Amino acid sequence: MPLSLKNNEVLRGRYKIRERVGQGGAGSIYLADDLRLEGRLCALKEVEYDRGLPENILDEARQQFLREATILARLDHPNLPKVSDFFSNGLRDYLVMDYVPGDDLRTIMLEARHNKTFLPENQVLGWAFQLANALTYLHGQEPPIVHRDIKPSNLKITPSGLLKLVDFGLVKIMTPDEEMTITVIQGQGTALYTPLEQYGSDETHTDMRSDIYSFGATLYHILTNEPPPDARKRFVQPASLIAPRELNPSISARTEKAILWAMALHPDERPASIEAFVNYLYSGGLMPSRPAPLQSAFEIPRLDLFRPESDSILAWTTAALLILSLIVTVLH
Repeated sequence: MPLSLKNNEVLRGRYKIRERVGQGGAGSIYLADDLRLEGRLCALKEVEYDRGLPENILDEARQQFLREATILARLDHPNLPKVSDFFSNGLRDYLVMDYVPGDDLRTIMLEARHNKTFLPENQVLGWAFQLANALTYLHGQEPPIVHRDIKPSNLKITPSGLLKLVDFGLVKIMTPDEEMTITVIQGQGTALYTPLEQYGSDETHTDMRSDIYSFGATLYHILTNEPPPDARKRFVQPASLIAPRELNPSISARTEKAILWAMALHPDERPASIEAFVNYLYSGGLMPSRPAPLQSAFEIPRLDLFRPESDSILAWTTAALLILSLIVTVLH
């Protein structure tokens, strides 16, 4: 396992490491001083690669990093940390981003849970609106950018109340023909917030609706103080997902319906866009009772919840067998 950077180590003659502030399966995040701009703190996202990869695959992965880092550096939105630099150091690549002070929503939610209370819905919806703005911006890029790792710990609230969507570790740049996918770090995201289509090795399965699922799962968690069951468990045991209002009766019916819509297992059953989700959540717009199918490389059988009970059970059983078969195939 590669050694971590040491405190006070200087990279590129400019970034002096203070400490490691995060650790994931694909690399670390460090807090550093920018020696060129006095007083500026920055976050260094370290990208590590599987050293067992063939040399040509490793070279391709590093070229993908450079292409994606170039795109990320062009992003400019108040709810996203600014990517100011990127570089390589030996066999590691680094993204340099603004350091975002404040607590993340997981920490804030856990504090409320410790105090045996819930975060106010209006406050949560205010944060959600800022997240929606960030996702609308990302999804509106050419080509669209899908974050793929939305969760409470990746949402930081600054002392001024500004929400920042951090950690671009699993971000995906979608090409028009989907024949080439650019991903900084291979990964699946955090299971509690990850939709079914994001499991497996074929990255072409995910699109903007994957972020919508994670958005809904995040709202579920911070409004109820309880983590949602992961999508695989829900597919096999549909009743494992408890309605949000059963856990927190103060949640409005509209918010509950919006969350459950976003967390639909099949991508075609979710809002088609962040705009559609926001329109329902905040304006009471119409929720399609049967959305028009969208093309998707990942085909989960569509489940008609309005059929007679026997047909519904049959559909769930068939779908469960198919997804279990897929999971077994991937694992082998």
